[in-house]
Amino acid sequence: MTSHKKQWPTREQAFAAFATGPLLDFWRQREECEFPGVDDVPIRYVRFTSPQHDRVIVIVPGRIESYVKYPELAYDLWHCGYDIVILDHRGQGRSGRLLKDAHRGHVAHFEHYVDDLATLCQQNTLTGRYRRRYALAHSMGGAILTLLLARQPTIFDAVVLASPMFGIYLPMPAWMAHRILNWAEKRPKIRDGYALGTGRWRAHPFSLNGLTHSRERYKRNLRFYADDPALRVGGPTYHWVREGIHAGQSILSKAATITTPLLLLQAEEERVVDNRSQDLFCAAMSAAGHPCEGGKPKVIAGARHEILFEKDAMRAEALHAIVDFFERHN
Repeated sequence: MTSHKKQWPTREQAFAAFATGPLLDFWRQREECEFPGVDDVPIRYVRFTSPQHDRVIVIVPGRIESYVKYPELAYDLWHCGYDIVILDHRGQGRSGRLLKDAHRGHVAHFEHYVDDLATLCQQNTLTGRYRRRYALAHSMGGAILTLLLARQPTIFDAVVLASPMFGIYLPMPAWMAHRILNWAEKRPKIRDGYALGTGRWRAHPFSLNGLTHSRERYKRNLRFYADDPALRVGGPTYHWVREGIHAGQSILSKAATITTPLLLLQAEEERVVDNRSQDLFCAAMSAAGHPCEGGKPKVIAGARHEILFEKDAMRAEALHAIVDFFERHN
């Protein structure tokens, strides 16, 4: 395990060789599965297992993402001694889509995401031979996982949230956004259409991305969507944005009830979610007497939103924090 960790700070130096060699061999060992989610929407997930592992990490991706994007993270955590399970949320990845225009990021009720994750855990993941059960979530996945913890605080032994979506970074004053969203909600054709300033999926050059400083990882992730059009998801609908904002408000109101050991990783150069909401969440946990690790978010200096896909130094810092935290709750 220690020798594997030594690769983390220098992987980008020969990233293509790693991706087409060891990582590809690992990806071929996956088991792809499916179960019926809320309203019988097919929910896909992938897992990597070993008979030597008695611990599992459930990875909960962000909006528009698929497990197809996560082989490198799965590879690194699997080699640290964990089985890995990665979920594709409804409306994205290889799971069932909800609208005729499959590019629209949409959900009828945000809690449906939570219900699907609960089903995955109850039916497929947390039963059986595992001695310890952990979860790692990114962005929207962080909101989904946190709402599940509010329902079932003991479902995991410990969790890590990377850039969790407790508040959305809005391009306008909040009062104006709420007024527009409430207006759109009463008009179904607009409600289920792309939110202002968004549209169908399109490839953005690395120089314009606000997600990561890692050119190698950004190019690789972009290639997944370019090569497989079925994975593409574009902008969110007005209704999704409204549901996402309400989910963040619900999370902050329930923060005091969450007792699961929790580490929150915050991106210093965040431009997608609202870091202030993450600060408020940790403050509420502390006030309730069960603070998150360190009592506040662990800031990854210089990182953009996709901490787990950042340049080697920042990503390695995050990975060490994740694995060390899980080991302390072993």
